[in-house]
Order: sequence, then structure tokens, then C-alpha cells
Amino acid sequence: MTVTATSVGESDQLEPRVAPEARAWARRLRRLFPAAAAALSGLLLYVSFPPRTLWWLALPAFAIFGWVLRGRGWKAGLGLGYLFGLGFLLPLLVWTGVEVGPGPWLALVAIEAVFVALVGAGVTAVSKLPGWPVWAAALWIAGEAARARVPFEGFPWGKIAFGQADGVFLPLAALGGTPVLGFAVVLCGFGLYEVVRLAVETRRTGTVRRAAAAVGLLSLAVPVVAAVAARPLVSDKAEDGSVNVGVVQGNVPRAGLDFNSQRRAVLDYHARETERLAAEVKAGKVARPDFVLWPENSSDIDPFANPDARAVIDTAAKAVGVPISVGGVVERDGKLYNEQILWDPAKGPVDTYDKRQIQPFGEYLPFRSLIGAINSNWTQMQRQDFSRGTKPGVFTMDGAKVGLVTCYEAAFDWTVRSEVTDGAQMISVPSNNATFDRSEMTYQQLAMSRVRAVEHSRTVAVPVTSGVSAIIMPDGEITQKTGMFVADSLVQKVPLRSSQTPATQLGILPEIAFVLVAAGGLGWAVGAGMRGRRASDV
Repeated sequence: MTVTATSVGESDQLEPRVAPEARAWARRLRRLFPAAAAALSGLLLYVSFPPRTLWWLALPAFAIFGWVLRGRGWKAGLGLGYLFGLGFLLPLLVWTGVEVGPGPWLALVAIEAVFVALVGAGVTAVSKLPGWPVWAAALWIAGEAARARVPFEGFPWGKIAFGQADGVFLPLAALGGTPVLGFAVVLCGFGLYEVVRLAVETRRTGTVRRAAAAVGLLSLAVPVVAAVAARPLVSDKAEDGSVNVGVVQGNVPRAGLDFNSQRRAVLDYHARETERLAAEVKAGKVARPDFVLWPENSSDIDPFANPDARAVIDTAAKAVGVPISVGGVVERDGKLYNEQILWDPAKGPVDTYDKRQIQPFGEYLPFRSLIGAINSNWTQMQRQDFSRGTKPGVFTMDGAKVGLVTCYEAAFDWTVRSEVTDGAQMISVPSNNATFDRSEMTYQQLAMSRVRAVEHSRTVAVPVTSGVSAIIMPDGEITQKTGMFVADSLVQKVPLRSSQTPATQLGILPEIAFVLVAAGGLGWAVGAGMRGRRASDV
């Protein structure tokens, strides 16, 4: 057949042609895809956190993160890690701006995401090493360790362990605390990606890399097997008898920062709810508690300086007839303290605990003069900084030793452990979440307390001004809880325990071990890179 010039021209017109602009857009989209995947995998990690019970989503989140990072340069890892951090922390910490606007929330996230970015850069380096999921998971825990210490004494909110209160890995908290629990989850996620990657590679090439496949499978299997093996460490059996604990949630007049202007009303609400509880006990409707726990800020009026406040608390204690742990704001020697006060119905105040891990920008203002120059409203809201306590707080209440961990302190490993090593047979986490309205903050903090219960094998009571108050057994199960912004009380018989879990005994050692592993992996990766460059130069 003869092809004419005309037929050739017509054939050319039928062939698809891609415009240069379209090809350029396609290249841009391909370059943007890893960035979008990093941000979306961070969002997936957020969705795995409470109040949702989708803990298992942390595994595909880290699998995608591993896929995005593996084999890239450190600069790309830095940027992709930052996007992962933003995707995770922006929605997780949105509650920090509920009452003060988006400025502090965005600033906090921008700073915290830097730690995730550095981890991302590190993961790109170790991803070229044999057994890279182990090195990468250790790097994540090292990043959490740094974030829990700097800046301003650290901000450990968002530890991977705190998203696992409903998960199969939870028993690992009793083995090595939040670092071991978090490491297992991250390792499993990176291992999931490695298994999928090697399966695709094997199907394409027909060759099985046995050593790499073994690492991937072990990264998936070992955390699950370890969690099952750690299950016997979790127990809710009484070792030192049992007590009836009472938890009072008095509620507040209104949500938000404005509740602070209603300090007397908050105190009256808690006294009234305690007296209502006493009436139910007298009527035989509720078992008599051995002691009662009030929340943080239940008496923002200093009862040592204000006779009216003292009388209100004293009347409530006498009505219920048992000791009360009262959350007060106390001024002593010109210093302000967030204090728990042990109030005896016959003797009045007999012991105190001053909060040690106080919240920056909430209980004290770093760079106060600079912040005042930017926005004077912030300095007016926090006119005087709180001072730190120096000693653990363990109240002896009707013979039971109750460790005090005030609100924000529950996020820090050391504050909870110190109470247990000081003899606490159960733990109270008095909190005030009214500032954060109905946000997810309450549920995130409640999950922390569940992890702490398993970590140290202790009953944890959580009295909150506005909810959610709860009683948590040593196995992490919530047996009773209140609603939000209602007045209510809980009474339950709970076990007292004095044995120490491996996590309690080991303390900071697992975290140190992961930091050393991460440093070793980075050192190996940097050394291998330098040797490779020297070889190429030759």
C-alpha cells in the first residue's frame, strides 16, 4: 500500500500529543505527591488518637511515612517530616487555641513539628541501613524524648503511647513505659511498609531477599508477640486491700477562661455536690467512701487566707465525714502555688502537695515582658506566675497512700513514676479542663491516665471540675465516668497495689537505650555515607 503525504499528515493528526505545559504539570504533581502523602499520613496518625478508638491506624500511618522517607536525602526528609508533623499535630492540638485564639496554637504546632522534621531527616539517613525499621523507630522515640524536655521543660502531648489505650500493645507500658509502648507501635508500622515493599519487589524481580524479609517480618511480629507476653504484668487484683474512693465533679458556671471569674461559685458547686453525696450515703443509696477526691482548681480561693472558703470546705468535709483532697490556689511567702490540700473533717488541712510540672503560657509566662509587648491581654490573664513544688505528693487517706499527679503532670513520665516510687498505692489525677470547653483535650488526657494505670499497675482516679471524671482500674479499664459540664460524683471500691512493674523499676533507662540506639544508627549511616563518597572520589 502506498502512503501518500496527505495520509501521513492525517495519521500524525490522529496520534496523541502531550502539550509541554501538561507534561510540566504532571512533573509538578509527581513532586507534590510525597508531600501530600506525608501530610495525610500525619492526619491518619491523628485519627488514631482518642476520643476515637482507631488505635490501629497508627500502623498504616507510619507505613506510609516510611514509604515517603525511605531512600531520600536528608533535606527532603526534613521537609517531609515537617509536613507529617503538621498533619498530626495541627488537629491534635487545636484545643490549645479554644479560648486564646489561633496564634498560640499555630506557634506551638510550628515548634513541635520541628522535632518531627528532625526525625524525618534522621529516618532518611538510616533507611539505607540493614534493619532500618529498628533504627527508624528508635529515632522516633528519641525525638519524643527531646520534645518532652525542651523548650520550656518540654511538651510530651502526642506521644504515640498515648494513642494506644485501647490497643493490643498496651501491656507493653508495664514492661518499659511509654518509650517501649511507642517504639513497638512505630516499629510495627515501619515493618508493615518493609514487608509490603519487599513483596512488591519479589513479585517484580522473582528474587527473595531473605535477610531483609526476615527483618520486615520480625518488625511486624515481635511487637505483637511481646505485647501478648507482657499481658501477665497487667493485673487489677488487690495487694494491700481495697478502699471505697469518692470522686466529686462539681461543674463550673460556664466554660472557657471566664470560669476563673466565678471562683466562689466553683467552690460552692463542689461543696454542694459533696454534701449531696453525703446525703445519699446517709440514705443508704451509695456506699460510704473512705475518702473523697476533688479536682484541680476546685477552690481557687485560698482557704488559708480566706475564712469563708475555709468554712465552706470544712462544712463539706464534716458532712461527708471523710478526708477530702482539695485542689486550691494558694499564696505563700509571696509565691503562688497550684496546690492539693488534704482536708481532714476533724483537723482541717493536714498536708499539701504543690504541682511541680507547671504549664508554660498557662501557669507561667516565659518571656513575660516580650509577650506583654505583643499582646497585653495575655499578661493580664496570667498576672502572676505560679511557682513549682519540689517534692512528690503522696497523701495518706484513711490508711491508703494516694499519689497526686495534677493535670498537666500526667503527660510526663517522671512525675507519675515519682509518686509510685514514693509509696503510692493508687493515683489521683485532679484536673481542670473547663478552659478547653468540649474539645478532645479531655479525652486525650483521660487516655494518658489509662496508660499510666497500666504502666505502674495502679488504680487511677481522675476528678475533673467539668468532666470527664473517671475511675480507671490498674488494667486500664474505665469502670465509671461522668459526662461533661454536669455535677456528679462517683463511688467505687478499688484495689490498692504496692508491687512495682518493670516500667516503674526501670524508669528512664528504656528511653536512654532508644536514644543510644538512634545515635548508633545515625553514626553508622553517616560513616557509611562518608566511606561511599571517598570510594567514588577514588
